[in-house]
Amino acid sequence: MLACAVMRPWGWPEAVVAVPAAGVVIATGAISVDHAVAEMSRLGPVIGFLAAVLVLAQLCDDEGLFHACGTWMARTAAGRPRRLLAQVFAVASLTTAVLSLDATVVLLTPVVFATAARLGARPKPHVYACTHLANTASLLLPVSNLTNLLAFEASGLGFTRFAALMALPWLVAVAAEYVIIRWFFATDLDAGAQAPPAAGARETPVFALATVACTLAGFVLTSAVGLNPAWAAFAGAVVLAVRALAQRRTTPTAIVRAAALPFLAFVLALGIVVRAVVDNGLAGTLGHLIPGGTGLPALLGVAALAAVLANVINNLPAVLVLLPLTAPAGPGAVLAVLIGVNIGPNLTYAGSLATLLWRRIVREHDSDVNLGEFTRLGLLATPAALILAVVALWMSLHVIGGGTP
Repeated sequence: MLACAVMRPWGWPEAVVAVPAAGVVIATGAISVDHAVAEMSRLGPVIGFLAAVLVLAQLCDDEGLFHACGTWMARTAAGRPRRLLAQVFAVASLTTAVLSLDATVVLLTPVVFATAARLGARPKPHVYACTHLANTASLLLPVSNLTNLLAFEASGLGFTRFAALMALPWLVAVAAEYVIIRWFFATDLDAGAQAPPAAGARETPVFALATVACTLAGFVLTSAVGLNPAWAAFAGAVVLAVRALAQRRTTPTAIVRAAALPFLAFVLALGIVVRAVVDNGLAGTLGHLIPGGTGLPALLGVAALAAVLANVINNLPAVLVLLPLTAPAGPGAVLAVLIGVNIGPNLTYAGSLATLLWRRIVREHDSDVNLGEFTRLGLLATPAALILAVVALWMSLHVIGGGTP
């Protein structure tokens, strides 16, 4: 399943292999029907949430939100690549946190390419920032990443408590990435750029910004009253969809396509297959490797194990495997897993589906990624960001609370 998701032979969607594979493990008894149904019931609300956020992000793009960000970055960078890098970090971090990492990879990365070209700047530092931040900057909110949604459910935390505990890890991890990427690409950043040509003022997409702000507030409100935050994401997507349909800027088919139904089917099937692997011995094997307790050494060990596993079997299967094993230790261990599976994928191409998708987009822009360069940057940035984020989590757990069941 993972090999086909990485290579996508003949351009097939991931679900073409994943759905039959899930059927095989059920038919052969590798997983009982009851366990398969339970897994589908657990993942159902998470997948619905993901679909709503993907549609919301696409409709924001249709409103011109990302192009407005590109225009602002080009104008205010004033021909200085280092300033542009800082702006890309700010925009990509916020986009990832609020609209999910998919929005950063699919919608923001092409805008960053265009902005760098407009300034005559070398695109490499800014484009690499997009993929690293799509993973690292997804630590903040339960809505930032599919792995976060799964961890949020397993942690037993509310939306605001989750965000409060992850705020400091998010900040220090993003800061570490900024320092290392700025140093690593110093030569490219020193090459200079030029002031952008004069362009007409682009209207700020106020309606889209207001809808995103209200949706974010809705996440907090629904969590506070015990409702699934998916309802807030659904409401935000409906508001933008009604407006876009009324103005004939989209079609029902385009909205359904934005929900990425084949990918959602892949996630559901992957959950069933991973549950079968867990039921047939993987849980016992990993259970001996997971450190006990919620002290700093234990949290570092859990995060390191999660990062390694994410690079071996991809971060989504890794989080599905590790969450049931770490949840009994409390929210601290669950959040340490999240740090490992979110930051760890910056080490290899196969660490996350977002990185694979980013590489495809880079190639579509007549560029390519050097494996050695990607790996060298990952070896520098990933351990630093991961260790600092875990230390920050340990501090947050002591100050805010929530480290034990």
